[in-house]
Amino acid sequence: MSVLPITSLGLRHRVSKQRMSTGVPRLDAMLGEGGFHKSSTVLVNGTAGTGKSTLAAQFCDASCRRGERAVYFSFEESAAEIVRNMFSVGIDLQQWVDAGLLKFRCFRPSVLGLEAHLFAMQKVVGDFEPTVVVLDPISDLLRIGSGADVAAMLTRQVDFLKSKGITALFTSLNSYADPTRTDQQIASLVDSWLLVKTMEGNGELNRVLYILKSRGTAHSNQIREFLLTSQGIELADVYVGPQGVLTGSARQAQEAQERSEAAARLEDLEQRRVNLDRRREAVEAQTAALWREFEDEADAVGRLLDHGSTGVEDRAGQRAEQGRMRRADTDVPDDTGDADDPQAGA
Repeated sequence: MSVLPITSLGLRHRVSKQRMSTGVPRLDAMLGEGGFHKSSTVLVNGTAGTGKSTLAAQFCDASCRRGERAVYFSFEESAAEIVRNMFSVGIDLQQWVDAGLLKFRCFRPSVLGLEAHLFAMQKVVGDFEPTVVVLDPISDLLRIGSGADVAAMLTRQVDFLKSKGITALFTSLNSYADPTRTDQQIASLVDSWLLVKTMEGNGELNRVLYILKSRGTAHSNQIREFLLTSQGIELADVYVGPQGVLTGSARQAQEAQERSEAAARLEDLEQRRVNLDRRREAVEAQTAALWREFEDEADAVGRLLDHGSTGVEDRAGQRAEQGRMRRADTDVPDDTGDADDPQAGA
């Protein structure tokens, strides 16, 4: 017989400002640089096939990489199935199982009642002393109890985990009719609430993720495309175009068109730069030719001015010389006779 407290009425849980990485860098940034608060409770909500379990597995993988222990409670898949499926997206969980850092506990909800499940999970946590606990998915517990009973059981589980400083991540499956619909009592228990869903467009379904709430963090309100790649989870910016949000191949086609248009603009600018360089060279050549013509004309004018002043002096000298030769001046001396004899020139 085991005696468990119904709930923690005092709400005196210790809190921590320390952050824990989700294993997805861009999701860490969306949560305010660093990921979830340590010992907080996280709910990942969404429809089937949106990657809820992959998020939980990547969170465990990130925890084990830090040398911390993690327990993964699964109500739908066996440990071997989870390991195989996660390996297909680049998450190797088997290495952590072998290293003793990751423990799986997989069983159908109908095997035990809610109280027995609570006791079994708390016993595993108490024995293994993990840093991270995953329950995947808690919506399966509704098969063995009403919504109020499940909420009461999860409240006790959350109180237990918080009292031990353990960070918990719950996944929950919702209908396609309303992906955000979940039990309000469960939603109020959690500190962070992520929604993953599919968007239909361009003849395909694509996953998106956004944060509905995250207490104590300045979280992003953006919708991000949620990609499952061979290296794990990646978040891409959703393109918002004239026709609305674009994801998948529609986003890729729009981005390719934008790259093509940008390349065309660059090519046009490059051609205009080449033309401008050619015009500059032509203008510089014309300017050089005009300067040469100006300098030639200036040299000619200078020579003419110099020649003109010398010519005046030469002509004046020539006239004086001619005057002396013609004895035009009375004071020109005569070598043949006396200048004072009036008969000398007769």
